[in-house]
Amino acid sequence: MSPEEIAKLSRLLGAVALRDQRAYRELYEATSAKLFAVALRILRDQGRAEEVIQDAFVNVWNSAGSYNPSLAAPMTWLITIVRNRSLDYLRRLAPGEVELDDDLAAVLESDAPGPQQLLLRSEDAAALTLCLGRLDAGQRQAIAFSYFQGLSHSELAASLRVPIGTVKTWIRRGLEKLRRCLETDA
Repeated sequence: MSPEEIAKLSRLLGAVALRDQRAYRELYEATSAKLFAVALRILRDQGRAEEVIQDAFVNVWNSAGSYNPSLAAPMTWLITIVRNRSLDYLRRLAPGEVELDDDLAAVLESDAPGPQQLLLRSEDAAALTLCLGRLDAGQRQAIAFSYFQGLSHSELAASLRVPIGTVKTWIRRGLEKLRRCLETDA
């Protein structure tokens, strides 16, 4: 997609989040054919694919406000919704109602996170990064060294050349600030 098309879809999703029905219709017209192809590829049945697309667009209407353009392109976000709805549909079917190709069977059986889970993780990581940026430098550094390098309080105190009590206070207060920040931004 061109940058202009991506920007247009992002604007449409923003308008849909504000319950703009005209934008919703335009978003549907611009994306439904591609999204239908995704559903049809997974489900291999036109009627089922149509049902999933309808369900997916209801989901888009209800969750457009959660779309974050800094985390995923609009089409990626929409395809993730359709893919997950399609896979959910397949899981609800009785065994034998649908033939799975090897790739699709592997996706259904896999415990690996799908695109939606990865998107949620990236949203969590973005929120954590934002909240870490709000901490004092000492707090941020003490928490990062403790978490990423596994340093003990005494090792941190020696490394940062501050009293151990200061390190403990930075970590305790920093974690409390992170908790509050993540709760309010969630």
